[in-house]
Amino acid sequence: MGLGFMAHGWAKWTRGPANFAKLLHQVGVPHPVLAAWSVTMLELFGGLALFVGAFVALVSIPLILSMIGAMLTVQLRYGFSSINTIGLTPEGPVFGPPGYEINLLYIAGLLALALGGPDALSLDRWRAERHGRSAARG
Repeated sequence: MGLGFMAHGWAKWTRGPANFAKLLHQVGVPHPVLAAWSVTMLELFGGLALFVGAFVALVSIPLILSMIGAMLTVQLRYGFSSINTIGLTPEGPVFGPPGYEINLLYIAGLLALALGGPDALSLDRWRAERHGRSAARG
C-alpha cells in the first residue's frame, strides 16, 4: 500500500504538481494548485508512513478521502474496471482511462491496515511498546 501511494505521489512530483493542478482544474476541483500540492505530499509522505507502519490509522483517513475524491471526480465516469481495453493494434492492446476499481481496492486496504492494528515490525507497535501501552489498536 505504501509503495503504491509513494509511486503515485512521485509521479505527480516528477511531472510537477502544477501539471496535476491543470487536471484538477479541468474536473472542477476548487483551489486546484493547493489541492495538487496537498495530494502530491499526502501520497508521498502518507505512503511512506504506511510503508514504515507509522500513524497508519491517522494517515489512512486523508488517503481514503483522496481516493474517494479521485473516484468521484475522475474515475466514476469510466465505470468499474481498472483496465478498459478500447482497441488492439499490431503493437498490442490500447487502454482507455481506468475506472474506480483500484480506488476501492486502496480504500479496502487502508481500512484493513487501520482497523487491524500495528504488526510486529511497525513503528506504531514500537512506539506503543516503548510507552507501555497495548499495541492492539495502535
